[in-house]
Amino acid sequence: MSEAPAGGEAPVAAASETAIRDALRGIYDPCCRERGISIVDMGLVRSIEVGDGCPRIELILTSGWCPFAARVLNEIRETVRPLSRTGEVTVEVAWDEPWTMERLSDEARAKLRFLPDPSEVPDRQRYIEEKGGKKGND
Repeated sequence: MSEAPAGGEAPVAAASETAIRDALRGIYDPCCRERGISIVDMGLVRSIEVGDGCPRIELILTSGWCPFAARVLNEIRETVRPLSRTGEVTVEVAWDEPWTMERLSDEARAKLRFLPDPSEVPDRQRYIEEKGGKKGND
């Protein structure tokens, strides 16, 4: 049985990668918050490690110029800190791999799709006309 530290709080068991990933599902990319797309579903979480009880999370940003990056990194730290045995959380941005649409989860891809897949529209012109477009030079 471990003893409580001087502050009186019992040590926290290190969280699993799954528990951390589940916690990260409550953090939203600010550009996709209104659609309910988390940073996990956006494919921003590259890796999660918990080896020494101090979680290490690596992200891939959709853009190196993302104006919300600092906010997202801080939100990750605050969300994961209670799951850290040491109270420390490392969050890093990976710059060696670009974010691509392939990183989106199927659920995120469906939420972001506002047009049908081209293979689902056999008659493009008819689709445009039905959705309010005009045919030819009418």
